[in-house]
Amino acid sequence: MGKMWATYNGNTMAQCVLQYFLQHVDDKDIKKVVEYALNLSNKLVDQLKIIFDKENFPIPVGFSKEDVNIGAPRLFADEFYLHYLKYTSKAGMSIYSIAIPLVTRQDIKDFYLSTLHSTLHLITKINNTLEKKGMLMKPPVIPIPNKVDFINKQSFLKGFLGDVRPLHALEISHLHDNIENNVASKALLQAFSQVAKSEKVQKFFIRGKDITHKHIQKCSEKLENDDLPTPHLLDSLVTTSTFSPFSDKLMLWHKIDMFAMKIRSYANALSLDGRRDIGAMYAKMSMDVALFVEDGANIMIEKGWMEEPPKSTT
Repeated sequence: MGKMWATYNGNTMAQCVLQYFLQHVDDKDIKKVVEYALNLSNKLVDQLKIIFDKENFPIPVGFSKEDVNIGAPRLFADEFYLHYLKYTSKAGMSIYSIAIPLVTRQDIKDFYLSTLHSTLHLITKINNTLEKKGMLMKPPVIPIPNKVDFINKQSFLKGFLGDVRPLHALEISHLHDNIENNVASKALLQAFSQVAKSEKVQKFFIRGKDITHKHIQKCSEKLENDDLPTPHLLDSLVTTSTFSPFSDKLMLWHKIDMFAMKIRSYANALSLDGRRDIGAMYAKMSMDVALFVEDGANIMIEKGWMEEPPKSTT
């Protein structure tokens, strides 16, 4: 129930965002990717409504046409749509892939298997289009090992002082991925902070942008210390418009949801990390995000926007 509830809310939000994107896209290839993403969200919402109705499950409020103004001026350049979709699709895949081993009903399992497959297809389209247009943020290249080695010194775990080893492949992959996610998140926060109507919500977005910028710097520093390249910022893909296409409720929920996903991304990176300095960095960044998400949830509750997920009766 919880996974379906989250999937429904996330995709009704996506419907609003993608409908607006389609009003301001000139590049034909990028438009096709946005259309595919919107059709996927429409399909998922329709399928979930059928399941909810069949089970007499109250359909979540989620988001609707009241939360989007598709006539608002352009807020993003076309290129941003691809980076945004990659950023959000990875979050969606996280929900869908984890749901598959958790659910027991075959029809629900089939729903998430199909959803995961469609989302994988979407990410392939996004990456192919980014590469075709020279916009893909390629990860650092490292040499193929000459032979198999085993760790024989405790210094492998060091990171603060003394003999600090170079980054290994898994650490590099996750540092790059977290920077890539955060540069998209920072640009989105820049846009939301420009157009938010509530001063409290606006300040919250500015704080989120500052946190995200610091996280980009911390992860980039680790790569740069090993002379490895880092993803570039996307802030220039945000226009100067201050006219909001989205409700404060949608924007606030969106960033709380995506920041919550950062905790999972950081924890995943931490689980595969070997150096103490990187572990400490991810632990601190996770705490930053957790506190930010809690404060955002308090604003949602205060304004009466926080929809409650299904819960037990005790």
